Amino acid sequence: MSVSAVTVTYRTGPRLRDCLYGLKADPEIDEILIVDNGNATSEAAFIQRFLEETPKARHILTGANLGFGRAANIGAREACCDHLLFINPDAVIRWRSVSHMLVAAEGRSAPVIVGGKIFGLDGHEQRGGRRHTLTLPRALGLSRWTLEDLPEPEEPIEVGAISGGFFLCPKDSFTALGGFDEDYFLHVEDLDLCRRALEAGGSVIYQPKAAALHYGSTSDAPNLFVETHKAAGLKRYFLKFAKGPLSRLGAHTLGSLIGLMVVSRARHRS
Repeated sequence: MSVSAVTVTYRTGPRLRDCLYGLKADPEIDEILIVDNGNATSEAAFIQRFLEETPKARHILTGANLGFGRAANIGAREACCDHLLFINPDAVIRWRSVSHMLVAAEGRSAPVIVGGKIFGLDGHEQRGGRRHTLTLPRALGLSRWTLEDLPEPEEPIEVGAISGGFFLCPKDSFTALGGFDEDYFLHVEDLDLCRRALEAGGSVIYQPKAAALHYGSTSDAPNLFVETHKAAGLKRYFLKFAKGPLSRLGAHTLGSLIGLMVVSRARHRS
């Protein structure tokens, strides 16, 4: 089995170097695809040097900020290997994670998606690596959604969603799902992908033995810009998966309310 790593970068900052050197050093990764939505001059110069010294790396310059899902789909189409590893440009993969993910995918119903543990500099598991399927009650805090405060499992478990910042998917599974929905610009496309996989009879797996260090908040993209797209993504998600007119009305009303709350928090932090 071969693995292509796909990382989408946009004004990421110097942590991109840690990410790429981690992928380069990992013998289980056969190909590195850097999908470049735009970077500062210093990072662009580093990418060029990295490409010159790394035969297994390829550069895809999109020419504009296409958003995460669309850029990730471009990387997936260009990938030569039979498995895709998606990793954020501000994350560093832990040694042997790929083999653990491949093992977790074996024997699972396709389409299959395998996520791993995402942890911070403090060593603690971050939010989002293992989650239930997102529903309106869960988004409103009426029932549990994220699972990082529960005891960590010792073996792979089935979950409702993993993080798009670090996961592995067989290329044929990703293709069968049609890749990421490109109508999401940034955020929520991972929840959408996982939900479609489950509705297609597939498997979404959390593998605790695979992990990545996530620095977080390294891009110089404004926080309000990011949160506005997250709000739009949430509204799209709830409308997309609503069943029937009453459900769509609730999704439209509550989805808009949740989106306003997300943007309001971003403005307050600005």
